[in-house]
Amino acid sequence: MPLDLIDYVALIVFFTAWAGYTKFARVKAKNTACLSRCLHQHKIIWMRQVLDSDIKITHAALLANLERNVAFFASTTMLVVAGVLTLFSQLENVQQLLARMSVAQEVSSIAIQIKLCLLVLIFVIAFFQFTWSMRQYGFVNIMIGAAPTEPHTSKENLLNYAKQMAIVQDQASHAYNYGLRSYYFALSALSWFFHPGMLILSSIFVVYILYRREFKSKAVRAIQQGFVELEKNGIKLD
Repeated sequence: MPLDLIDYVALIVFFTAWAGYTKFARVKAKNTACLSRCLHQHKIIWMRQVLDSDIKITHAALLANLERNVAFFASTTMLVVAGVLTLFSQLENVQQLLARMSVAQEVSSIAIQIKLCLLVLIFVIAFFQFTWSMRQYGFVNIMIGAAPTEPHTSKENLLNYAKQMAIVQDQASHAYNYGLRSYYFALSALSWFFHPGMLILSSIFVVYILYRREFKSKAVRAIQQGFVELEKNGIKLD
């Protein structure tokens, strides 16, 4: 068999950590302060300010900057996929390189192909997430262009429209976040080339890093406090 039992165990841990954390973060964000929850509140305020502003060039520039960041990762991901696919023609060199490393487990060429396929799969998923994020940022631009004005629309309807724009922008941010998360787990998948035990440890480590950054980081506390300060200044969502 090209893979040992511990390789299958490592793969199960890897995909469980990836899918499990994604589900956990989505559920926990509903009732816990985190990056996505706190930023969503700011996005509603931002979109409400867009409707109150007669000059929307600044807001369009901010959205274009966000979209440009996503486009950079989307194009980079395609280059990474091309690089990984190139390694399929260099299997002997990869096998010899791993053989020279004392920490690397001796593997067959078929096992190396399976591990390369895993990397390709991860980066293809990342590419789909980044491109979907780009499209949704484009949808936000269209909604801004079609936004109603206050003399012709009640404040309640304006707030509801702002919330819908914030939802679309939030979904774009989520897709971008999923793409970045794929990069994190791709780095974890690289450790599988050395030993399946390292894949298990690195998968757990990536989950820990993601949790700390999304739920326990200083950025989360600062963003949350920023929203509190906005409320103190009389800026509310209702």
